[in-house]
Amino acid sequence: MNFSKMHGLGNDFIIVNTLKEKIPEEYSILAKKICDRHFGIGGDGLILVLPSNKADIRMRIFNSDGSEAEMCGNGIRCFAKYVFEEGITKKTKMDVETLAGIIVPEILLNNDNKVSLVKVDMGEPQLERSKIPMYGKEGQVIKEKLIVNEEELEITAVSMGNPHCVIFVPDIENINIEKWGPLLENHGVFPRKVNVEFVQVLNREEALMRVWERGAGITLACGTGACATLVAGVLNNYLNCRATIKLLGGELSIQWADNNHLYMTGPAVEVFRGVLNIENL
Repeated sequence: MNFSKMHGLGNDFIIVNTLKEKIPEEYSILAKKICDRHFGIGGDGLILVLPSNKADIRMRIFNSDGSEAEMCGNGIRCFAKYVFEEGITKKTKMDVETLAGIIVPEILLNNDNKVSLVKVDMGEPQLERSKIPMYGKEGQVIKEKLIVNEEELEITAVSMGNPHCVIFVPDIENINIEKWGPLLENHGVFPRKVNVEFVQVLNREEALMRVWERGAGITLACGTGACATLVAGVLNNYLNCRATIKLLGGELSIQWADNNHLYMTGPAVEVFRGVLNIENL
């Protein structure tokens, strides 16, 4: 199986073009095996390039634990760069079918016509509790108290096609993400589990974010999480509608525009290509 290894701010993926490669359809099992950093290629997720009958191309993404995610912000930037450079589509602005609906990434070229950045229309945030989804009384979840491990946390919930729980903290370095991440991800109030973002606001245009991703654990970056962070920051009157979200792997520029869409701009990098012997997994 031919593959490409790519990352968006250190959030790394194995990309397989199923238009050319014949791979086992047990995608969840395959993802767990090839994402293993000791016995496989290693990555936060497996991304598949698939045909679509409703968009230019279709993306499916499986986390390193084998679960399928609705969408991935860093992943779709890598996906867009890959399909453009492979000539699968010649459009610099393409429609991509995902489980979160049609997402529209735009390739930004430098003076040498090389891909410099990818800007993604991430769509509209969903704020109603049932759309997160989250159990409880209907309405928006802003500064809501949640009991976790007998302690009270204040959360804001946002869906960017996938669920996010955003927690603002005074000092991000003092947060034990390995402790709180899995407790929140698997909290009974979230029927589909949840991605967790811990955020320290630096000023109205900058914030530090650390993430525990559903199905992957701590990662260096999360694009949908950065979008959810901006939305939560605006709802709590901490951030402006355009801000830089600083992650362990780098920075993302996020804008909540007047049309209610979130726009994410950031890099996508191909690290290497290779051939994997699936029979040896």
